[in-house]
Amino acid sequence: MSTPASRRTVLTAALAAAAGGSALSSAAPAAATAAVPARAGRPRPLVDNRFWNSYTDWRSGSAAGTRAVAGRRPGLVIDTLAGRTEYADPHTGLTTAWEYATWTSPVHRPGVPATEVIASWNARTPSGTWLGTELSGTYTDGTRTPWFVMGRWAAGDGDIRRTSVDDQTDGRSTIWTDTFSVDDPASGLRLASYRLRLTLYRTPGTDLTPTVWRVGAMASDIPDRFTVPASTPRIARELAVPRYSQNVHVGQYPEYDNGGEAWCSPTSSQMIIEYWGRRPSAQELAWVNPAFADPQVCHAARHTFDYQYDGCGNWPFNAAYAATYRDMNAVVTRLESLDQLEALVKAGIPAITSQSFLKEELTGAGYGTSGHLMTVIGFTADGDVIANDPASPSNEAVRRVYKRAEWETIWLRTKRYNASGNVASGTGGVCYLYWPEHPTAAQRKALAALGID
Repeated sequence: MSTPASRRTVLTAALAAAAGGSALSSAAPAAATAAVPARAGRPRPLVDNRFWNSYTDWRSGSAAGTRAVAGRRPGLVIDTLAGRTEYADPHTGLTTAWEYATWTSPVHRPGVPATEVIASWNARTPSGTWLGTELSGTYTDGTRTPWFVMGRWAAGDGDIRRTSVDDQTDGRSTIWTDTFSVDDPASGLRLASYRLRLTLYRTPGTDLTPTVWRVGAMASDIPDRFTVPASTPRIARELAVPRYSQNVHVGQYPEYDNGGEAWCSPTSSQMIIEYWGRRPSAQELAWVNPAFADPQVCHAARHTFDYQYDGCGNWPFNAAYAATYRDMNAVVTRLESLDQLEALVKAGIPAITSQSFLKEELTGAGYGTSGHLMTVIGFTADGDVIANDPASPSNEAVRRVYKRAEWETIWLRTKRYNASGNVASGTGGVCYLYWPEHPTAAQRKALAALGID
């Protein structure tokens, strides 16, 4: 099998030694974690989630031409225009006029001054519309960042090419594809607060509008660690999640990141979308070669593809794709422990996790990777991790059981040694969470425990 290295992790591994940190995962040294004192008897928080998604949320902040919409699923739409602009799409070569309106969130001060922030959003973008998401913040020394583009996105690819934006830096922090990252966490510099700005675009002279149901971000300060403390198994449960192999699609649609051998992220996304009873229609799949098995995986790859990153592994783009399905929510976050993941699985919520490892570090995988997504669907009676691993030769072989301590380490660490013996980055517990608009009480409670509503 082949599991190509994520372009993000290849780049950050090369930069880790020089920058003293990782663009993919938080690189704050343990000594810097005193920035936020812990309450008596409580550990210092490492992760903060804040998402705007209620009618009250949409009426907060600052609107320029947008309007909050109440109802079963509150959202944000274009009302009166804030202006008109031209967008030169670097991936089509076309310059097109667009009308736009904006919404800027209130300032959010996370419970943990952050070395990294990852934004995500849930929206509908009919043909003739798209949206942009930006982030601006204030550092702990009182200085401000510029507005950074966190993504230019549309559900389809007929109007613009969805894209991240490279070469964004203020000399203190950098945007690495989908992640705001402080360049030198060892300096003690952190992001103390941030705002998000949405810009909604439509074809001039129409009444079209995107509808945004959710926008927010995960802010974190994960200390440097090559290992993590072992946790105690708490549950034994396995969720019935469909199984799809990315390697079934090797060589298919190479215009999307060289084909299926690199589709771990969209394949994982499709598994969980279908776990929740959603899937693309026959009409939506009509473009896929009918000779290809599991055409919905090809569909997921096309609709998560980031034309700048040149791959399907943009984390927020995967979450945004999942949320295009009926009444679905999706976020990118970090978990601080395997206990939190067990609580989600206990409530019936699987998770897509990101990890990097050598072949010998994960017994039974049969491969090594500098960046790979898989779906955690349960835990055995001994506490081992049950995963639907798309890096398998067939759908039938996707279900794997991985040793708890090994899996816990490769997922939660922020530093590792690569095959050349050099220090490289780890994701520090990054995962995608997808769930329906009306979860069960147990599911709502498990999400609320993470600060997600």
